[in-house]
Amino acid sequence: MFFHCENRRACWLNRRSLFKDSRSPKHLKESSIAATIAVIIVAILHLVFLILEMFLWTKPLGRRVFGLQREFAEQTATLAANQGLYNGFLAAGLLWGRFSHQPSNDITVFFLVCVIVAGVYGAITVKHTILFVQALPGAIALFLVLVWCNE
Repeated sequence: MFFHCENRRACWLNRRSLFKDSRSPKHLKESSIAATIAVIIVAILHLVFLILEMFLWTKPLGRRVFGLQREFAEQTATLAANQGLYNGFLAAGLLWGRFSHQPSNDITVFFLVCVIVAGVYGAITVKHTILFVQALPGAIALFLVLVWCNE
């Protein structure tokens, strides 16, 4: 992906061996840890969104976080719970991609892209701060995963 090579398969294998080699520079391993930490942070954010939207939407804390009036919160509670469930799926997918018995960058990248798309859509249609709360952390994690993590 980041190496110019005539034979793509050979490049991919060389790139993988570069990062798997125990003699590789220490900063490469630390950066891979930084990417994993970034993914964990994004997953935790989405678990917090799940809790806020599924369980606290109509409570004072949830209404304060989202700036909702009691009546509106009551009317939209089912929609918010559905939205919270989707945020839970995003968190589960991110954690699955990083920590399954066969960790996969493909899975992690897919769910990070979903996070970014949801954040951009939310910023356009609901509130511009969603871009910074959801899409930006996802984009940072995606960048770190693409640059530093290899299977």
